[in-house]
Amino acid sequence: MIAAKGYAAQDPKTPLGPFNFDRREPGPHDVQFDILYCGVCHSDLHQVRDEWGGSIFPMVPGHEIVGRVTAVGSEVSKFKVGDLAGVGCLVDSCRHCENCSDGLEQYCLNGHSQTYNGTEQDHKTPTYGGYSNFIVVDEAFVLHVDERLDLAAVAPLLCAGITTYSPLRHWKVGEGHKVAVLGLGGLGHMAVKFAASFGAEVTVLSTSPGKEDDAKRLGAHKFVVTKDPEQLKGVQGYFDFIIDSVSASHDYNMYLGMLKTDGVHICVGAPPTPSQIVAFSLIPGRKSLAGSMIGGLPETQEMLDYCAEHNITSDIELIDMKDIETAYERMLKGDVRYRFVIDMKTL
Repeated sequence: MIAAKGYAAQDPKTPLGPFNFDRREPGPHDVQFDILYCGVCHSDLHQVRDEWGGSIFPMVPGHEIVGRVTAVGSEVSKFKVGDLAGVGCLVDSCRHCENCSDGLEQYCLNGHSQTYNGTEQDHKTPTYGGYSNFIVVDEAFVLHVDERLDLAAVAPLLCAGITTYSPLRHWKVGEGHKVAVLGLGGLGHMAVKFAASFGAEVTVLSTSPGKEDDAKRLGAHKFVVTKDPEQLKGVQGYFDFIIDSVSASHDYNMYLGMLKTDGVHICVGAPPTPSQIVAFSLIPGRKSLAGSMIGGLPETQEMLDYCAEHNITSDIELIDMKDIETAYERMLKGDVRYRFVIDMKTL
């Protein structure tokens, strides 16, 4: 075992703090890399505070991880020492079920291994995430990162990026489509960038009028303040797709009314409380309420390559490790444009 250090939550009520733990020695197929930057996802906050239930403590969060390779196993063929590398939300899966065979490891039928707050495939060894100095992962779950991009701004692509890229690709969003992005935060700002890049007409739906200039800078063509009844009237039955990135409770029925016939409302945010859907929000117009979760390894690499080709990264605010609790509080208030990233040399 190799001694590692990180920041961990010991329980749902106490602040994160320094934590020493062990990682495995690299096996034949493993890649070890020093973590240079780790993004701060809203799901980090949900899980350290056990808002979804089932949290495993002590917990080292972080699944938007980028760094540089320091060691590789004897059978590793895709990476060498010195390469840039990334790890997203998964560090393993069963690798043999129907979904894994189709490159959909995020939907592994036998249970994938989350980068943190999960277990390895032995279903007993806890996983620890990217709020740490290094990580060891099987090369099948390590991603190549292009040297041309700002590495700190790449980190959120490993969750916020692929979470929005994947549904846009799955539903073949592009030219001729009218897409609404609900919520302009860490996920939403990436949805705007991708949807605009794919050629769709993009409208941001937000409760914050002050975000209009940013929305248009990011690529949105229109902006609707959802607290304004007059503005809402103008988008009834208007959109082909809604990408819903909101992680707070909200009324899905109101937004379903903004879809055209056969329109699709795609949930990528995960509110902590249940919502009630009225059947007649769906039946007239043959509308769909769908969900999507990150992406598999092939699609995540595709997304990173697309970002390198089109110079797409996240808008970030770089923070020190010691400021993580302040970052969480600001994130709850929507006071980040648009993703916190931890500079891990401050650990």
